Amino acid sequence: MPSSDLKKRIGNVPDFPKKGIQFKDITTLLSDPVSFQQAIDLMAHRYLAQGVEAVVGIEARGFVMGAALAYKLGTGVLLVRKPGKLPRKTVSASYDLEYGKDNLEIHEDAIRPGMKILVADDVLATGGTMAAVLGMLKKLGADVVECCFLAELTALRGRERLKGQKVFSLIQFDD
Repeated sequence: MPSSDLKKRIGNVPDFPKKGIQFKDITTLLSDPVSFQQAIDLMAHRYLAQGVEAVVGIEARGFVMGAALAYKLGTGVLLVRKPGKLPRKTVSASYDLEYGKDNLEIHEDAIRPGMKILVADDVLATGGTMAAVLGMLKKLGADVVECCFLAELTALRGRERLKGQKVFSLIQFDD
């Protein structure tokens, strides 16, 4: 199944979570076993020979992508979560949202310096979340192989916030 067919599996929800937003609903793709498996296989194939040691998944839908990719790559999955959700000492980063600020955390001991990391999330929009995650990973000394997304909203130009970092998205939306 080519990525153009997978693109058709992603729903569009107008005015969610607020008026003027065209929300890309990946749950319609995830609920279809053939589409979900195909998407993960296509993404994982890029990294089979790159020596990835762990996949970082970003709360919440990035957990789905990260865990599935880690399974396919034979690695562990590391979680980036909202504050107060991780039990051990953490490193944190704040980032801007359209309507305020938010924070993310990762366990301080999750990554050893030089560890080859793949970062996975569902959708690249403005790039703010991923930029915050990359800041934490850099602080911990990670060697980020690439940032991998199921889909990208190209009109929001999130890649520009991630300059200097390899970025891959399986599916692109221009609207």
